[in-house]
Amino acid sequence: MNSKERILAAIEGRQPDHTPLTTWCFGAAPPEHLRWERNGKPVTYWYSKRMEHIHTLPQEWTLEDDFRRVEQWLELGIDDILDVSFPWSQDPQVILTDSVVPAGKMDSCPVLVRDYKTPSGPLRHAIRQTQEDPGPGWVVQPGHVALFEDYNVPRGLEHAVSMPADVPVTRHLYTAPGPAEREWFAARAAEVRRFAEAKGVFVQAWSAFGMDAAVWLAGTEGAIMLAMDTPDEFTQLLDIIAQTDYSRTELAAQTQGIDMVVMRGWYSSTDFWSPRMFDEYVFGHVKELADLAHKHGKKFAYVITTGVESLGPRLADAGVDLLYFIDPVQDKITIEKARELLADRITLAGGTSALTLASGDPARIRSEVHKALEIFGPTNRFILHPVDALFPDTPWEGIEQMINAWKEYC
Repeated sequence: MNSKERILAAIEGRQPDHTPLTTWCFGAAPPEHLRWERNGKPVTYWYSKRMEHIHTLPQEWTLEDDFRRVEQWLELGIDDILDVSFPWSQDPQVILTDSVVPAGKMDSCPVLVRDYKTPSGPLRHAIRQTQEDPGPGWVVQPGHVALFEDYNVPRGLEHAVSMPADVPVTRHLYTAPGPAEREWFAARAAEVRRFAEAKGVFVQAWSAFGMDAAVWLAGTEGAIMLAMDTPDEFTQLLDIIAQTDYSRTELAAQTQGIDMVVMRGWYSSTDFWSPRMFDEYVFGHVKELADLAHKHGKKFAYVITTGVESLGPRLADAGVDLLYFIDPVQDKITIEKARELLADRITLAGGTSALTLASGDPARIRSEVHKALEIFGPTNRFILHPVDALFPDTPWEGIEQMINAWKEYC
């Protein structure tokens, strides 16, 4: 089997030649012998095009770098997945203006402001510019207020949705792909497809933001209070997001060379929402997108890292094919319980943690990997994956120990 065939077998519950091992790179620091140069400079950290439109990287990361990363992982004997992400679209009538409020006037930090003038009225998004150094390899705060950006959530002074009356205006800020975005996506997907077919690599498209978009727009507390105090407006916000998610997912699912579409759900877990609220606000949209992907012969994945014991069965009910992730460290579910609840209904990725790889404890890494493979491997519905990514502080020694432990078992 090549890498794509192996991953497809796992997603479909067919027996692969061995359990796949994949990783996501979020600033992984490879040793010198695995690096390459671009424009005469070494590429010191590895990333993924999953991050392309929602993070600001400290170094350039090209599509060619993505391809080189895939080649290096395949050379090491493990699998890799190529990501295609959408730029999001806005109503062409929207006019935006950026400004900076000096430190001391609104806050002790400078404040980045983006004002939107839309056909339905104005919106303002104001974020503290904290200017801290996150360390080599980590993503950095952009110099403007991006609409969707994790840096905004804890630094927001005025989120784009600060009151219920702001909700209808957001339909102008996150819209169905326009001609420029469709042209960009088609060209990117075609380029990725050529490489993926030559190398036998699986391709996934990130098309849906779901509850993550609600939290980006309103902040964590703001989104929760909106849901509790004005549920009609919160429902309207999620419907606006869902309509655009549907259009983006439809485009991805119709595109040749895309094997699976992925919906983000980091902010949809029980850390933020009760299972009842997940059912009320999230489940229906997930099922609609899963059905859409399946209609076009594509797989559908969902990302959630905590609350899997409560929400995992509902995601299986919704038709999700692959659940990112089963986290043995940060979630309360045991892998034995995860197998009991889910392994005959949905493919699970995870089983080991980036925190374990960072521990520097070879025995712990080996034990965690072997236990996951022993419990999940016989189900034929498992992809070993360090949850949720390899970061700049993930030591390469820990990564090698994970790979060696996986090879020992497989």
